[in-house]
Amino acid sequence: MHLAHDILLGLLALVFLASGAMKLSGSEKGLAGTRDVNIGDRVARLIGLVEAVCAIGLIYAIRYPEELIGWLANLILWIAMGVAIYSHSKANKMKSATPAIVLLILLSAVLVIV
Repeated sequence: MHLAHDILLGLLALVFLASGAMKLSGSEKGLAGTRDVNIGDRVARLIGLVEAVCAIGLIYAIRYPEELIGWLANLILWIAMGVAIYSHSKANKMKSATPAIVLLILLSAVLVIV
């Protein structure tokens, strides 16, 4: 079970690191999703920073699974995906919330597998 947990953490870390980096860079593609749900660019960049830092926390959790930082990073990302789903719902764009829903399910699986 540890191997599946570590692989899932690694994949989630890659996804959130890429997503966070794209938002932090300020590229049109990186900010398009947040603009669609009426989130400003400054807030989107802050979200990108949180995603990138938490991705590093997930990587840290692979090496040091007994530390609290991995669990906190997972929890923060779980909350962020819940807020993302809510934002998409509020903007009546639930079809574009699919990635957030999938990531929320995977983050939940990581919390349960531990």
